Amino acid sequence: MIPTDLSPLWNHLWQSTLCVAAVWLLTFAVRKNRAAVRYRLWFAASLKFLIPFSLLVSAASQLEWRTTPMIAPPAIAFAVEQVTQPFGLLVSTPVPAESNPIPAILLVLWLAGIVIGIGFWVRCWRSIEAARHAARPLSLNLPIPVMCAPGRLEPGVFGILKPALLLPDGIAGRLNPEQLKAVIAHELCHIRRRDNLTAAIHMVVETVFWFHPLVWWIRTRLVEERERACDEDVLRQADPHVYAEGILNVCKFYLESPLVCASGVTGADLKKRIEKIMASHIALNLDWRQKLLLAVAGTAAVAVPFAGGILNAARAQSQNSATLKFEVASVKSNKSGGDRSSFRVQAGGRFTATNTPLRAIILYAYDLTPNRLEGAPGWLDSARYDIDAKSEASAIPPSAHGRAVWDKTKLMLRTLLAERFKLAVRREARELPIYELVIAKGGPKLQKSDVDCSANYMACHGFAGNPTRLSGIGVDMADIALYLTGHADRLVRDNTGIQGVFDIKMQWNPFSTPPPADDTPRSPDVEKREGPRPDFASLPTLETALQEQLGLKLEARKGPVDIYVIDHVERPSEN
Repeated sequence: MIPTDLSPLWNHLWQSTLCVAAVWLLTFAVRKNRAAVRYRLWFAASLKFLIPFSLLVSAASQLEWRTTPMIAPPAIAFAVEQVTQPFGLLVSTPVPAESNPIPAILLVLWLAGIVIGIGFWVRCWRSIEAARHAARPLSLNLPIPVMCAPGRLEPGVFGILKPALLLPDGIAGRLNPEQLKAVIAHELCHIRRRDNLTAAIHMVVETVFWFHPLVWWIRTRLVEERERACDEDVLRQADPHVYAEGILNVCKFYLESPLVCASGVTGADLKKRIEKIMASHIALNLDWRQKLLLAVAGTAAVAVPFAGGILNAARAQSQNSATLKFEVASVKSNKSGGDRSSFRVQAGGRFTATNTPLRAIILYAYDLTPNRLEGAPGWLDSARYDIDAKSEASAIPPSAHGRAVWDKTKLMLRTLLAERFKLAVRREARELPIYELVIAKGGPKLQKSDVDCSANYMACHGFAGNPTRLSGIGVDMADIALYLTGHADRLVRDNTGIQGVFDIKMQWNPFSTPPPADDTPRSPDVEKREGPRPDFASLPTLETALQEQLGLKLEARKGPVDIYVIDHVERPSEN
């Protein structure tokens, strides 16, 4: 089973592996053509490891496809994300972070492999730099600097931005002029092709994905096709026998370059190279069918994930247009001038608001804390409204309650805001302070619910109580995190890993400054239902109540948070 935290990585590796298989099939189709074509294909397979398909999907999903002012709700955004996750069904049930060491262990091993890889490349690079510093300039009338270095390092091109040709001391005495000319032509071909740059990019892939065997296999293919491409270029102007003898003499007297990004002349399978050189086989150019095949494959590699993002955005928009709507709704401006406001959701999906600022209604409809709504004009706080909206009986049955009612009512409320207030909002992801709901020291203190939520979902996921007391029947950790978000100063995300539903009771003081005592007489029924008026001074804070009564706690973190920005809103026409 795949840990949830690692599923994006597995998805990326799965996609990259699939691309390598596709490239292998394409190289087989062009096996009789120029090596440069196959080299580009293998380099594309290497680049795929650095470019997740999810980036293309995400980019396409950001395109505007709006036909109404509504935006996709978070559930739809989650569905869009799942398009590029073929391992979604294999993700294991999450466990508490404190008892799941697998991601941390794998992270340490991965970082250790990267450090070892970097150390190896640095050591090889330093050996080449030492040879360059000991070299002296050599005048050969070439378009790049030429240097003569002591030692037995083979002729090679070193450097990426400012390449230089490094020849070993005494090479003119070991190769005749024609052989030396062919070897130098080979190196100049590496420069024209920018082989050192592409090899350096694949070195990054090797360092980051050192654990993937196909990365090292791609390296072998890249070196092989790189050298063959240069051989084919040299053979257009050099005698095959002279060129082959030059390569063999270099191999006889000199050592191969330790760095892949320092192009030499002796790389790849030497026996196969010499056989192909001596055969003087002329590589074919791509015909129109092969060009079409490669064009279709390249376009599909980019277009398929991009189109997936567009389709998901369009699907989200089409779902928005089919969002549940209230059957009837009355919106009236409240001119009473009072400060007391309220709104509630009743059984059957009826939403009522009395003397309520529009900002409060928007915050409720989108499950937002105040700091997550931006761009609001000042009248959103001053203008107050009375709203009475009823849903169709088929949309929310009268027997439904809890999360089923809240979720659907909020969707209908978003439609109402878009239609009557012309509300248009957009979502932006930002790194902001959040709370993570985690297990406190000593473990959770939660009572398993006796309600069978799988058989009667509507009987679960509901809260009741007054501002100081909370009780929930058949609630899960997502319910609790959502409820706490409404009482905390920032978004609360569940990171407990606790599964199942629970019956909970908690009492706390929600006020930093207790309100004045309320001496208003209450009827016996209210007194029985709500109990005696609370003594705020004796009640614990929310953080203390969570830890002592539920065995949970809130930890301050930073994480991606969706901020909603109001692009447009109007005062409604009343009815």
